[in-house]
Amino acid sequence: MNSPVERASKIRLMIFDVDGILTDGGLHFGPEGEMMKCFNVLDGQGIKLLQQAGIITAIISARQSAIVTKRATDLGISHVRQGIHDKKLAFLQLLAELNMTEQDCGFIGDDVIDLPILTRVRFAASVPNGHREVQQRVHYVTTARGGQGAAREICDFILRAQGKYEQALQNYLS
Repeated sequence: MNSPVERASKIRLMIFDVDGILTDGGLHFGPEGEMMKCFNVLDGQGIKLLQQAGIITAIISARQSAIVTKRATDLGISHVRQGIHDKKLAFLQLLAELNMTEQDCGFIGDDVIDLPILTRVRFAASVPNGHREVQQRVHYVTTARGGQGAAREICDFILRAQGKYEQALQNYLS
């Protein structure tokens, strides 16, 4: 079996779950019932670094949220599937749209609803606050928790695995 580094070195598409990955998984409601989510800026920069390195980014989330649409737009993530409870179907449709295979992809998720994707992709990741059944079936578990830099850790891991990390930093060091 390939190591996590070998697996990540071949990723052309990285897909992110939202709740529990790009956020801490908490659902915060305002006085009028509006939902609020808290995103980590480090994660956003990591996603941008992946994109600059030529890796396509996408979101597949079971929940529908205008906040996620706004965050995805701000980050330049054009492949967003929300309100999808059959994540496998959304994943297969995305692959067809992008003319890719499961072996071109990475996915980071935290709960059993993510297993239909996590068990198919070349590089599967989760977070330390993810469900135990998920953690046991992925190739890599981050040290950072969901919503607290886990997505950035995965982005950096992929960039390093592909030998693109130092080049990504050069844009900020010159």
